[in-house]
Amino acid sequence: MGLKFRLIVMNFLQFAVWGSYLVCIGNFLGRVGLGDYIAWFYVAQGVVSIFMPAIIGAIADKFVEPQRLLGMSHIVAAAFMLLAAYFGYEATQLAAQGLPTSIGPIFMSYCLSVAFYMPTIALSNTVAFSILKRKGYDTVKDFPPIRVFGTVGFIAAMWFVNFVSFGVTGEQNVVENGVSVVREIPLAAQFTYMQLIVCGVLGLLLGGYTFTLPRCPIERAAADEHKTLAQRLGLDAFVLFKQKKMALFFIFSMLLGVSLQITNGYATPYINSFAAVSKSWFAANPTLLVSVSQVSEALCILMIPFCLKYFGIKKVMLMAMVAWVLRFGFFGIGTTESTIGIVLLFLSCIVYGVAFDFFNVSGALFVEQEAPMPMRGSAQGLFMLMTNGIGASVGTWLAGKVVNHFCAWEGGYLLAREGVSGGWPATWLTFAGYALVVAVVFAVVFKHRHDPAERLAADARR
Repeated sequence: MGLKFRLIVMNFLQFAVWGSYLVCIGNFLGRVGLGDYIAWFYVAQGVVSIFMPAIIGAIADKFVEPQRLLGMSHIVAAAFMLLAAYFGYEATQLAAQGLPTSIGPIFMSYCLSVAFYMPTIALSNTVAFSILKRKGYDTVKDFPPIRVFGTVGFIAAMWFVNFVSFGVTGEQNVVENGVSVVREIPLAAQFTYMQLIVCGVLGLLLGGYTFTLPRCPIERAAADEHKTLAQRLGLDAFVLFKQKKMALFFIFSMLLGVSLQITNGYATPYINSFAAVSKSWFAANPTLLVSVSQVSEALCILMIPFCLKYFGIKKVMLMAMVAWVLRFGFFGIGTTESTIGIVLLFLSCIVYGVAFDFFNVSGALFVEQEAPMPMRGSAQGLFMLMTNGIGASVGTWLAGKVVNHFCAWEGGYLLAREGVSGGWPATWLTFAGYALVVAVVFAVVFKHRHDPAERLAADARR
């Protein structure tokens, strides 16, 4: 088995673990009476992303070989996710009897699982880079084709849980002759605790697999020997806030980060809500439809070099912000009940690639270009802290408040709340309005001149 193929398998499984539940756990929570807490599951992911990668990274730098730590982290994360699945099974039994479900056991197990999983995203890159370098490969040339299979794994896991039921059944509203009735039918894993079992099994498989990879001896650079946890978190880069341009950049990074996890948490419950009143195939397969977003993400990465060259970083970041407006706006007016409505949902998924990739990649490049050389690593950590940490955590918490104001769970579906006007369209258009305000203010306030010739000269000097 070739080395590159082995790393492809690692990346495929790395993101398949995540894709098995990230965009559909809300469907399951809603069906066991925990729908009002969906946002908290994404907040937890953002919170642990603030400090756990730095802690695990420090251990990998000093004490445990990266490939071994990667395996141990996956095994621990998988064990806690399987525990969460067990509590999810219990919650399913209670819900079937009409009894209330406690959020505590499943939420705590889930939090512990993601606490050990989130650091593995960076750790898997470390392992791949180390192995490729030690075998004489060019990481710039050889790693991207390997990494793209991570996105393939994410999509494959989404499709798997969308179609496979594992024999689990449940009551669900189905439309017969134009009338909504309750029937006992097989439920795909995207609607049940089985998605957590899929995640756990894949995690155990990957955990064991990493121990078969070539060794990655600990290689400590002199500059890294005495790094503090604050430096690894990027907190020492807060000194960059003294520069107006950098301060504005990090503030807008946080404001845009608010949008990052909203559709992961609520896109599939929204699309599936149409199944309460129709037989739409797309409404019954929301995870498959949302997977178009990940396909778009993989393809849009290829557009970034061209756009950066001809438009510059500010305009590319602005494109991302406008794309978030369209992402939410198309959801607000889209529906599975008409051809035009389905096209709008697809357009929402397509623009996600621009919304997610353009800001994350161009933002990282902006930090690389503008931060002082000794502080670039810390500045990148601060960028991730502001977007995926603070921004995403606050954003999903606020999004939960908005969704729970306009919508409520009824019969396994998140539908318009009785007595409150607006429903899902008002929900998505609220998010679109927020993204539009951020984009307009960014366009007016953030100043950055694009000079291709000057940038090429700067790159040549480095």
